[in-house]
Formats: sequence, C-alpha cells, structure tokens
Amino acid sequence: MHQKLLLDKISSVLAVTEPSNAAKLLKHIDEAGRIFVGGAGRSGLVSRFFAMRLVHSGYQVNMVGEIVTPAIKAGDLFLVISGSGGTKTLLPLLETAKSKGAKIVVISMKNKSPMSDMADLTVQIGNDDSFGLTNGMPMGTSFELSTLIYLEAVISELIHTKGLTEEGMRAIHANLE
Repeated sequence: MHQKLLLDKISSVLAVTEPSNAAKLLKHIDEAGRIFVGGAGRSGLVSRFFAMRLVHSGYQVNMVGEIVTPAIKAGDLFLVISGSGGTKTLLPLLETAKSKGAKIVVISMKNKSPMSDMADLTVQIGNDDSFGLTNGMPMGTSFELSTLIYLEAVISELIHTKGLTEEGMRAIHANLE
C-alpha cells in the first residue's frame, strides 16, 4: 500500500512536468565548461546523486561546499536543487555565480522564486498544484523523490543520445572507495 502511495504520487508529479525542459537542461550541461552542483538538506542529497551520474557520463563536476571545489567562472554552470527556490543559504551562492558570469539552472517545485529570478533556466518539477500535503510523504518527500527520478531519466536520455555504455561509465566510477 505504501509503495503504491509513493509511486502513484511520483508518477502524478512527473506526468505534469514539462517534458521539453530535459533537452534544455542537457543543452546547458553540454555547453558548460565545468558544472557546479548544489542543494541543501535532502535536495542536497539528490544533487549529489545527479553530480555522480554526470561524472560517470564524462563531465567535469564539482559539489558546492566541498573543500576542494574551485572558483566558479564565466562559462561554468551552477545547477541548484531547491524545492522552495528560496533557500536562504543558497541565494548568496547564486548571486556569486551570476556575478562571475556562470550560467544558472534551478530545479524547483516553483516556477517563480528568488532563485528563478537569477536563473538562465528553471526546471519546475510538477506544477503549482503538485505538492499539497500527502499523508505518509512528509516535508518535501514528493519533490525530492520526483526530482531524483526526473534527473535519472535525464541521465538515461544522455546515455542514449551519446551512446554511453555501462562499461565506459563504470571505468569512470570512483575506485578509491
């Protein structure tokens, strides 16, 4: 019963997510010199999933906030996941990225937000009516899981488009674990 609750909710959110945004997101990724990925809380965990898959796909990726993350500059991409689009700790990071000439992609449940005002692309997961309270899926679960599945589908599209193989991706996977 509870698995069905989660799967039905994720399916309903993704069913109303604008499909053309995946191609726009991939275009930004392909045009970027380097990719910087960030988020806070559970959205930050989802951002780590996506960053790892981008690395497996051959991109140069940095997680914002890591001690070895280099300075962002013009030609780079800053991809941020924030359900609210207004996470206070992330807004100054977007301002810095914008001031350095980086492109910004925001993935959010909101199409309009303080972050989307700075973004070159906002990918709205679901629509404005997708995230009402769902008993059994507390505090952002619907957004986070839907975003995770959405981004895995974007990676699937990337794999098919570029002809990437499991063997090739596995060769890039971390070997110091």
